[in-house]
Amino acid sequence: MTLKLINIGFGNIVSASRIISIVSPDSAPIKRVVTEARERGLLIDATYGRRTRAVIVADSGHIILSAVQPETVKHRLQAREPNIENAEIE
Repeated sequence: MTLKLINIGFGNIVSASRIISIVSPDSAPIKRVVTEARERGLLIDATYGRRTRAVIVADSGHIILSAVQPETVKHRLQAREPNIENAEIE
């Protein structure tokens, strides 16, 4: 098994296989998820003090904040996994 890593900005890297979703931080439910993760100690802030533009949810329950757009992270995932857009859910 090959470990696939995705750059989420400022040299920070996340394992592609652990990502469940990449969402915008603007909605109230996502803001609550971020607040709860901070309280539980499961928040990873990779923004380097910049504005949060993407919230990455990992299968471990960790919430990762990134300063790059969700679309940018998606394109980086697609560059590693060309069929991710057309993948079928089993």
